[in-house]
Amino acid sequence: MTGETNLDELVRSMSAILVKGLYVFVTAQHDQKLDGIEPRMTFREAEGTTYILLKSEAETHGLSYEFPCRMITLNIHSSLEAVGFMARIATELAKHDMGVNPVSGYFHDHLFVPDGRQDDAMKVLNEMANT
Repeated sequence: MTGETNLDELVRSMSAILVKGLYVFVTAQHDQKLDGIEPRMTFREAEGTTYILLKSEAETHGLSYEFPCRMITLNIHSSLEAVGFMARIATELAKHDMGVNPVSGYFHDHLFVPDGRQDDAMKVLNEMANT
């Protein structure tokens, strides 16, 4: 397995990058074709398929959406087997009354935080890395 697994090293070595764009969560039935969209993430659940995409794309295609949010990428190659990384981050953000929807990719973890709270989240993440 590639990527860092040591929790202290993950926190100390991460750098948070605020990604441009306002994102939203959309759900669609499995057989519903959403042509012309380029989601950041797609996840198939029993009830339907979840997409994370730009708010402008959802509005252009007339899709109902939830949770306008900003995406923060944690620029450290975390192992998919790392234990406690997202829990530590979510706990610290919760101390600042901030929810987070984390998504793990193969190379990096990504946080979707409420629109308007991105600067607060970036401050918390930077403080975590520097202590």
